[in-house]
Amino acid sequence: MACSWRIRHKLILGMSLIAAVMALLLGGTLHGLETYRASMGIYESKLEELKLAVDAKETIRKLQFLNTEPRGQNSEIRARMKPIKEAIDAYDVKLHETIDRGRAPFGGKQELLLVDLLNKDLVQLDLALKKDVDTPSVGHVDLLDRNSEVGKTLKLADEHVDDLVGTITKVFEMRVDYTRNEVRKSIIILITTGVGSLLLMIGLLRYFYRWIATPIRELADGVSKVAHGNFQHRIEIHSADEIEDLAKAYNEMTEKLRAMYENLAQQVNERSRQLVRSERLAGVGFLAAGVAHEINNPLAAILFSSEALEVRLAELLVKAPMGSQDRETIAKYLKMIQEEAERCKEITQKLLAFSRGGERKREETDLTTVVQGVLDVVQHLPSSKGKRIQFQGVGPMRAWVNAQEVKQVFLNLVINALESMEDGGNLTISQAMRDGVVELTFKDTGCGMTPDILENIFEPFFTRSRTGKGTGLGLSISHR
Repeated sequence: MACSWRIRHKLILGMSLIAAVMALLLGGTLHGLETYRASMGIYESKLEELKLAVDAKETIRKLQFLNTEPRGQNSEIRARMKPIKEAIDAYDVKLHETIDRGRAPFGGKQELLLVDLLNKDLVQLDLALKKDVDTPSVGHVDLLDRNSEVGKTLKLADEHVDDLVGTITKVFEMRVDYTRNEVRKSIIILITTGVGSLLLMIGLLRYFYRWIATPIRELADGVSKVAHGNFQHRIEIHSADEIEDLAKAYNEMTEKLRAMYENLAQQVNERSRQLVRSERLAGVGFLAAGVAHEINNPLAAILFSSEALEVRLAELLVKAPMGSQDRETIAKYLKMIQEEAERCKEITQKLLAFSRGGERKREETDLTTVVQGVLDVVQHLPSSKGKRIQFQGVGPMRAWVNAQEVKQVFLNLVINALESMEDGGNLTISQAMRDGVVELTFKDTGCGMTPDILENIFEPFFTRSRTGKGTGLGLSISHR
């Protein structure tokens, strides 16, 4: 699922996982340090408490083993009760300080109870000493005897102070065990998190390499191929993120570049053909102008002479002693001379028209009228017999043109269409206005042209006329 996320989401996921791992590592470390700090604080306070408790214990023990005569025991015990009281009070102050600083496990309840018992023991001891003074007796009694009330009280106080020392020692042991367990937990957390973070980093590196590095490498390779001119290459990336969007945009750009490149190549080829054609046309134009000028007058003389000869020989052929077949042959040859002379004259006129250059005068002209005039002319031609011409005029269509030149263009197109069709063929001429431009379309049902012919239809003297009578200049003149 994550592989279809956007790159920013993938990065956020990776950073979040890394932050979580770092938080776990930091949490485990801080937990261990806090446990250590708390334990050291408890150890520090409890060590001082233990020292004071041991002092109180030593003071009570010294009182128990007091080496004095029974006669002075009462006053000696009273004198030594003050250090015991001070030791217990000092411990009590330290205990409350430990409790106030939050360093006493379980709130120091057991220690407070034992301190309270020790204070009661001292009160009991004081009462026992007063009772001994107030009670008359024969001789002196050993107050430190274990069976005496003072002895029993001292023994009880000693037991209570032992319990206090034992409680403090037990607190040490419990805290050591607790610290050891907490440290073990911290170590487990750190080891587990460290191993997990290592595996996570390996996984993130693997997936990020597949999600980000690989698409970027494929994109770079594709760009490199396109940069070397391979516009057919498509960059196929399916990462469903910004890199895929970039690859799609780059593919669209390369398609446009390829189309532009092909269009430019086509234009270059077309311009090259036009340049070659222009050079040819220029040479043919100079040649045509010279040839037309040189042979036009001889052709006119031949035509005039053949017509005059036909008139003069008409009477002589009737009177001459020859057969009818010879007369027909002579008339046929004279007629052929005239027709071929006319045909040569027509060719020279086309050559002259082809060789003329320069811009002709243009004026606003109704092309609908021009087309209709051409159709009025061609309907009498032999090539139009048995064929139908449809002109789909939509009203006046005006354009700035030279009417005579455009009429010649339309005439050449119509004649070529008629000559390319069999009987029953149909020529459709339609016109339309597109963005302020008049567009005329000539569509016939003729034999059509192959691509090779299409490339050369505007070459001078190139013709594939079905009748064999074309000069190959009509479309060249029209194109110019």
